[in-house]
Amino acid sequence: MVEVAEPIDPTILVNEVEALGTRLARVKAAVGEVIFGQPEVVEQVLITILAGGHVLLVGVPGLGKTKLVETLSTVLGLAESRVQFTPDLMPADILGSEVLEEGEGGRRAFRFIQGPVFCQLLMADEINRASPRTQSALLQAMQERKVAMGGTTYPLPAPFHVLATQNPIEQEGTYPLPEAQLDRFLLEVEVSYPDEAAERAMLLATTGAAEARARPALTSAELLAAQALIRRIPVGEQVLDAILKLVRGARPETGALPAVKQHLAWGPGPRAAQALMLATRARAVLDGRLAPSVEDVIALAEPVLRHRMALNFSARADGVRLPDVIGALKASLG
Repeated sequence: MVEVAEPIDPTILVNEVEALGTRLARVKAAVGEVIFGQPEVVEQVLITILAGGHVLLVGVPGLGKTKLVETLSTVLGLAESRVQFTPDLMPADILGSEVLEEGEGGRRAFRFIQGPVFCQLLMADEINRASPRTQSALLQAMQERKVAMGGTTYPLPAPFHVLATQNPIEQEGTYPLPEAQLDRFLLEVEVSYPDEAAERAMLLATTGAAEARARPALTSAELLAAQALIRRIPVGEQVLDAILKLVRGARPETGALPAVKQHLAWGPGPRAAQALMLATRARAVLDGRLAPSVEDVIALAEPVLRHRMALNFSARADGVRLPDVIGALKASLG
């Protein structure tokens, strides 16, 4: 028997989206009281969380990536856990481990002690300083929201998001993230230096006797409801066509652009199209709009695609960069 989806009442949907937009405006204001000079970063991280995904923050140390994650946990009402990734970190330090306990009558049994991954907002700080084995321990948790240990599966709390920070790969003591794990991040967000005005405001706000503290603006239950609402927002055929054209055009096997065929070793899979579909909806609501547009697809193309594509050897030798290829893809959308 085929299930038929219930029709969406446009009036109710519009009212719900408008109410959510009002609440999200309060969220952005609360974050802006603590985080200075990173409006695009804040927007893209909020888009990721609203879309129900994980985000990878890339930038040199000292740009406020950790502060942003701590602020979001308070503003969004999420239980936070933080793991500092180091070369000697083991998978059990993240997931948890089984210990042998002796009970009454001398009976012995294993008991699972949950690791820090059992939270709502996991901050994986400097994730690429841990070994690939430890990095891959997060794969199942990020995709399936559960942890398998000793033949038993333990569900993670809902919502569950990983906000990972990554140092530039050129720095000492870093390991490249496996492609399979990169693909599980909805967006890769580049954190750059703030402009002079923002840095001035930051200095005045953070070095005085009193420092601004984050305040709650949403609960975890409200966030879950918002994520469910995001998935109900209709997407027009024009936007859907733009997503498919962008993602399929970024693959060397199906892309028509010379920049793609000549310079890419491999391109994004279907998960990239899913990420764009959800992220464009979230961006529209965050901007106070009722439906996504092609402009949303263009704006989110780079953070969605750049960690799901790889240049070939000849492209690196010729000095071609991924932003150049993605720029050509965006231009093809008109």
